[in-house]
Parts: sequence; structure tokens; C-alpha cells
Amino acid sequence: MAVAQPVQGQGATFPSQVYDTWARAFAKAGGGAVAYKGTGSGDGIKQITARAVDFGGTDAPLGSADLARNKLVQIPMLVGGIVPVVNLAGLAAPLQLNGEVLADVFLGRIKLWNDARIAALNPGVALPALPIKRVVRAEKSGSSEGFSRYLAGVSAAFKAEVGPSAAPAWPGEPLKAEGNDGMVQALRATPGGIAYVSYDRVLRDKLAAVKLRNAAGRFVAPSERAFNAAVLESDMHRQGDDTATLLDRPGSDAWPITLTSFVLVDAEPATGAKAQGALKFLYWCFMHGDDLTRGSGFAPLPISVQSRLAVRFTLVRPKDGQLPAYQTF
Repeated sequence: MAVAQPVQGQGATFPSQVYDTWARAFAKAGGGAVAYKGTGSGDGIKQITARAVDFGGTDAPLGSADLARNKLVQIPMLVGGIVPVVNLAGLAAPLQLNGEVLADVFLGRIKLWNDARIAALNPGVALPALPIKRVVRAEKSGSSEGFSRYLAGVSAAFKAEVGPSAAPAWPGEPLKAEGNDGMVQALRATPGGIAYVSYDRVLRDKLAAVKLRNAAGRFVAPSERAFNAAVLESDMHRQGDDTATLLDRPGSDAWPITLTSFVLVDAEPATGAKAQGALKFLYWCFMHGDDLTRGSGFAPLPISVQSRLAVRFTLVRPKDGQLPAYQTF
């Protein structure tokens, strides 16, 4: 008897740990094998567009024109946060930054950790006279897109010089690393370093997260509660618009760099059987993901979005006319 091939997913590293957790739980429940490889959102879009995988992961949603042209269906999966993290030994308290100062750090304009602008945001904290070493993503990344979009929104200088991009042209010569895990490794090896990673890596690797001043003027720490607070102040919550921005929302507890992560699937697979494995897994995540997501460093989608998700699965129309039986498990 032929052994069933595992469902293959590839792309965004931002949610990859959660997808791995979901895949293990799905297999344990008898749903079959699912393998997800975190290679970056740009690669996830490339691979599913080429039909080289069963689903692609991206933290930068595609617009309706791109979805139609590439015959793809886009499904939101979860909400998380991009977090600036630092390698600074001996700090008495979490480092505090605002968006403008963070932007100038990543522009290379602020070069030392004891710069007056950083010191002003951290009264009473002994900051080291240590060079700032930026660590950025080497590949096209939804995390980079979200992070740079936030910086462009709070800093006119960053918007003019770099702008939002999945592969920003960072000024100077920052260190580069692949994936969230590569960023963690590079940061740990770099005293004076600053990087940006998903919040689940902050928890798992016990990284020193920066507190950011949000749109309400409060310094907040990243947390699942803070991601939910951003959702509640967005059109994702108010209108069920899953592509609505979650960046720099006005809530007093909202984390400023909150993102939604998506998967992409073929809208017109050759056969229903070809699509069934991926849809079965994704629908199972949709039905069980809330319980599995809590405590992971991510937040589940709001009910207003979840109530519309079932319709997305019906948009997959196999060319052989045999609709995949993804709800039978």
C-alpha cells in the first residue's frame, strides 16, 4: 500500500512554531502528516504560486488583484506581534523606545546605546556606551514588511529613505540573518545588537524585549493581551476585514507592531483529492486553533473574522468538479 505523502506548507517564519504545534496535534488526532518549512513570506508566495507546495504562508496579505491573477485563496490564521529585542547585559529594566527613535536606530542615525534620545526615554537607567549593531532579515519577509511599514508610519525620515518593503534597503551595513530563528542566533552572538522577531521567540528564547510607546502614548510590553487590544481597535474587529491593518492602533494597551498571518491555497487545483489534505488541515485549525493558540505567543482571530472563514474554503473549485471533503474529519 502506498504511503500517503504529507501535506507540504512553506513560507512565513513568523507563525512557523504554531503551525508545527498544530501539525503535531492534527497528526495525533488522526488527521495525517503535515510538514511546514519556514523560509520567509516571499518564498511562501513564490512556492504556492508555482504550485510547488500545498499551501504557502505569508504575513503580508496579497490584494484581490494578485489573488485573482494567481488563482489563489487567502485565509487568515492568527494574530501576533513583531518585537524589537536587544542584547544589552546588565540593564535594570526593559529598554523603552518610541517609534521615531526606533526608526532612527534602524536608519543607522543613532549609533550608541547611551545616545541622549534613548537616555531621555529611559530615565535613571545606566545605558552602556556601546555601538548599536542592527540585525535584519536577509530574505524577503513578511516580518520585515510589517516592521518597516510600522517604522514608515511613525517616521517621515524612514518613509522617505527606506519605506515599507518585504526586503528593505537598510542604510549602511547591518548584520543579516535568515528567518526568526536565525535572527535569534545572530542577536545572541552580537553584544549591543538589536533585532526584530516574533513574540513566541521572545518567550521561548527568553529574549530582552523592548517596551514601545504606542499611539495612546503609553509604554507597553508585548503580550497576547496587547495583540488582542490592537485587534479590538481595528476594522478587523469592527467590520470583519481580515486584511485591515493592526499597526499602531489607538488602544491604551495595544501593541504597536501587531500583524495577521495568512495562508494561501490553490483556488483551482487539478483535482479535489489534490486539495483535500491541505484544506482538511486548515479547516481543523480553524475549528480547534483557538485552544491551541492560547499561551503560544499568538492570539486567535476575533469572532467577527472567524464567522466568515468557512466561506473561504468554498472558494476552492477543483477542475475535476470533485469538491474536497475537508469537513469529514
